[in-house]
Amino acid sequence: MSQQPPIPLMTRIKRGALWFDAWLNSALFQSGRGLAGAWSWYSEKLTCLRFRGPLRGILDLTSEATTLGTVGGIVMLALALPAFRETEDDWLKTQDLAVTFLDRYGQEVGRRGLHLDDSYKLEDFPDYMIKAALATEDRRFYDHWGIDPIGTFRAVLVNAQGGGVVQGGSSITQQLAKNLFLTNERSLERKIKEAFLAAWLEFHLTKDEILKLYLDRAYMGGGAHGVVAAADYYFGKPAKELTLAESAMLAGLFKAPTKYAPHVNLPAARARANEVLRNMVEAGFLTEGQIQTARRNPATPVNRERETTPDFYLDWAFDQVKSLAAQKKFGNERVLIVKTPLDTGLQRHTEETLENMLRQHGRQYKAGQGAIVVMDVDGAVRTIVGGRDYGQSQFNRATGGLRQPGSSFKPFVYAAALTTNPKLRPNSIVVDRPICLGNWCPQNYGRSFSGSMPLVSALARSINSIPVIMSVEIGKGNAKAGRAVIVDTAKRMGLTHPLTDSSSLPIGAAEVTPIDMAASYAVFANGGKRADPYAAWEVRNSSGEVIYRHDRDTPPKQVLDTRVVHDMNFMLNKVVEEGTGKRAALEGIPVAGKTGTTNGYKDAWFVGFTGNLVASVWYGNDDSSPMNDMTGGTLPAMTWHEVMNLAHQNLEIRPIPGASPANASRIASAKGPAADQAQAPAQGFLAGTLSRKSYEVLGGIGTLFQSVDRSVTTGKASETPRSSAAVDGRRQVAMP
Repeated sequence: MSQQPPIPLMTRIKRGALWFDAWLNSALFQSGRGLAGAWSWYSEKLTCLRFRGPLRGILDLTSEATTLGTVGGIVMLALALPAFRETEDDWLKTQDLAVTFLDRYGQEVGRRGLHLDDSYKLEDFPDYMIKAALATEDRRFYDHWGIDPIGTFRAVLVNAQGGGVVQGGSSITQQLAKNLFLTNERSLERKIKEAFLAAWLEFHLTKDEILKLYLDRAYMGGGAHGVVAAADYYFGKPAKELTLAESAMLAGLFKAPTKYAPHVNLPAARARANEVLRNMVEAGFLTEGQIQTARRNPATPVNRERETTPDFYLDWAFDQVKSLAAQKKFGNERVLIVKTPLDTGLQRHTEETLENMLRQHGRQYKAGQGAIVVMDVDGAVRTIVGGRDYGQSQFNRATGGLRQPGSSFKPFVYAAALTTNPKLRPNSIVVDRPICLGNWCPQNYGRSFSGSMPLVSALARSINSIPVIMSVEIGKGNAKAGRAVIVDTAKRMGLTHPLTDSSSLPIGAAEVTPIDMAASYAVFANGGKRADPYAAWEVRNSSGEVIYRHDRDTPPKQVLDTRVVHDMNFMLNKVVEEGTGKRAALEGIPVAGKTGTTNGYKDAWFVGFTGNLVASVWYGNDDSSPMNDMTGGTLPAMTWHEVMNLAHQNLEIRPIPGASPANASRIASAKGPAADQAQAPAQGFLAGTLSRKSYEVLGGIGTLFQSVDRSVTTGKASETPRSSAAVDGRRQVAMP
């Protein structure tokens, strides 16, 4: 038998390749047939699910509703998360502080806090009081889930027919959510949070618990929070003894406690009580015959002089105390007596000054609101006025109103420049010249530039180009890096809210609060130390033991060099003596400060200080509508003068660090390395220094021009700006 010759390797490889190709083709063919069969089977099965006619329409609508519902659920969750962040697992416990506030002289001025010890139960309230509250504020309280669409729709109709806000649309649960977690700011964001928190409260509490908290928490005017306190304040009796007429009068306070407070306007309070009685009949709680006695014998409050309580101050102070309690500053103590720096006489005068200024000049300037803060140079807050009428709006514009500061922000830029460049002094020559950062080009009032001038004159005249040039020089040619240094300086001095970085930041395009501005300027007044605003001078527990002292438990921190402070105070003093802040000057008392006006006249500021006190004044409108040519040198400076003139009575006047005559001579005679070239301005914002004689000559020329200006002007402040406008697509007028 002959042996088969071996098959060559290449032949075997070719045969293997042919086999693999045949197998692959067969597998793909069989797979294709299988997929085609599966698809045919799937298509045959789906034919039974096909709908036509009305059934097809119903299916399409259901599908669309499912899709929209899913998307809506995701949107609702996104909106709900910010609201739910306002709550905590132990949110009820965090509200149980009971705080009695004393003023700086030890007199009780008010109380804050929510008592949850059930010492006064819901059933202890008279039936009249509960029915009056429900009939007036939320008739369907026990039927809805926190938000009452029917009640809201009814309120919209009533308000449309009445041509104004006649009936509120918020449920009691929504009002409680606002009182517990939110502010009174009128915004869509707040209303959305309020709605979600109302549903959250309904899930966590019973209806009776919600109603009890509402009756305990609502502001009732006269500094009284809750029905129990209001019954004692207005009628001198326990809440359980309230009559129908008295219950109706108290229920009428929920809508506008200041407007209808019986100790302020008894006729208005009685008219409002009649509306409440009518509401009780319409709601079916009482008959017409049952309310006749109450109408014939209206409630009469106890004989009490018209009193004002520092509610804006106490609200802020209570938040301060809660913050300290959260930091375990008081241990486990919950019943506290807090002595504050509040000056009740100055507080009353400040409130009256703001109201009088707006009554006399508000229409002329188209200004509707204002805010004022006065504090000691270490941050001890003496007065807070957060608006014209706490009863109408509890939103505290002094502590929570973020507004642009305009030129009152410039001291932070100057302080940063002085810190980064030790050669820069008040008498250093700077150049007011055109500068553009990208497409943004700041200009001064009048669209002109003044050329060379001492740094002190640039601040006094509120020149706009200089701070922008400084921002570039501070960053060594990088404006963004320079602004970062400015922001860091402002934060170290006391601005607590984030500052938006923009080219116009150096001339005040960020947002700040009046209380933060006062605290930041206090750093200049106290020699460079951080001055965080505080209300708790001393805290005692229910046994009278001192458990906290600010001076003992909060040591000061140096944030600005003394040299910088002295030079800044010298220049800020010139703003008042020779610049835009002349109306703030106090006779015989050194004053330093800065005016501020924003684009479109939306905000007007004066922030200033003496060696004793610091005060911040803001005017504007809640809706940010423009005022009528109001600058910081007009009404704000005038208001500052009126408030601080009284505040300094009976005080031992202390000098402003660095603003004394001796220091002025030292600054004027100081010479730097470039003193001999003072007549020829150098590149950048530092061009050397002037001799004392040259400085005096320039000062004399400036005084001459000022006297001429006063003789030809009608008294309008030199800071008066124009509204922002684009010129040639690049230039924009920046507000001083």
